[in-house]
Amino acid sequence: MDEILSLKNIAFTYTPDQPEVKNAVEDVSFTVYEGEWIAIVGHNGSGKSTLARIINGLLFPQQGSVSVLGQPMNEENLWDIRSKMGMVFQNPDNQFVGATVQDDVAFALENNGVPHKEMVKRVHEALAQVKMEDFLDNEPQHLSGGQKQRVAIAGALALRPRILILDEATSMLDPQGRAEVLNTVHKLREETGLTVLSITHDLEEAMLADRLLFMNGGRKFAEGTPQQIFDLGDELVKLGLDLPFPIKMVKLLQQQGVTLEGGYMTEEELVNDIWISNFKK
Repeated sequence: MDEILSLKNIAFTYTPDQPEVKNAVEDVSFTVYEGEWIAIVGHNGSGKSTLARIINGLLFPQQGSVSVLGQPMNEENLWDIRSKMGMVFQNPDNQFVGATVQDDVAFALENNGVPHKEMVKRVHEALAQVKMEDFLDNEPQHLSGGQKQRVAIAGALALRPRILILDEATSMLDPQGRAEVLNTVHKLREETGLTVLSITHDLEEAMLADRLLFMNGGRKFAEGTPQQIFDLGDELVKLGLDLPFPIKMVKLLQQQGVTLEGGYMTEEELVNDIWISNFKK
């Protein structure tokens, strides 16, 4: 796979008068390959928000380097590199600037000087990708939380980015809205090969990733598949990260004498094994 994003020995420390001082990062390195879904997880103050700001160029590291598609990020090429990234933020209401859904998706395209005919094409294609093509003329404030985030994703996709960055994009949504957004991103990745980087504390979102990067105290504490990371079990709990429901349930059932192999990342996998191993005749 081709390398699409690389951070090498990143370090950043806020000045003492900045309230985010606890979010500094130190000696963080990792690489993202094209088509991957990487989730950065960690408790509040672990440094993941600072890392997100460094990745999208809102902050420049005081040590180390950031490269996107083999191009080292600097002040001269920052806007060109940002054009290859689509960002979806935490609060969808803060992202809307257009009077209608299609106006909002078109906003960034207009700012980038995309010709009108091409812009109309991209708006319709992007909204179709997130199953919101029937809401072209709706006012964004009348949409549900999940629908708003899907429109925000469409706005990012219309720019045809190489990387989609979700910065706590599901944290303010109800369970239905969260499921809508995650299903949309999951299908988009399968259909288009889009590279996804999610900064999150939501375990359902993290479990969709190919790899997890677990931050603690500004450092990379662990990196691996969701299974490898959550197999750390109580060690993660001590550091402020919860465990997925299936993993916690397996431990409780095993304590009660129920025979289970473990390693389940979804409730469906757990239920199926309980049925096959213990009840099916």
